[in-house]
Amino acid sequence: MDTRFPLIAEQLLLIERELRVQGWWSSVSPSVEALASVEPFAVDTLDFEQWLQWIFLPRMKAILENDLPLPNASGILAMAEMVYAQRPGQGIELQRLLSQFDQLISDVG
Repeated sequence: MDTRFPLIAEQLLLIERELRVQGWWSSVSPSVEALASVEPFAVDTLDFEQWLQWIFLPRMKAILENDLPLPNASGILAMAEMVYAQRPGQGIELQRLLSQFDQLISDVG
């Protein structure tokens, strides 16, 4: 097991918590078509927060639960910065958490 797994698992929980705190967590899944987007971050079919909830978090949890190799790099913060540049004052804590996630991924375990 990669030594970063426990830290990444905790970071994923913090990201989920922040989505819930901000009211960005949804109990209704997007359509199968929306989730099947091949665009980076599903920008053509999902809001960034939906992508985090319905694609990113489940994929990362599956990686951890199945002891699969972690990605070599993560650029989620850059996407978040683009999204929240259009929404001043929003997403500050989420960006901090995503920055920490990116750092954990880039650290060699």
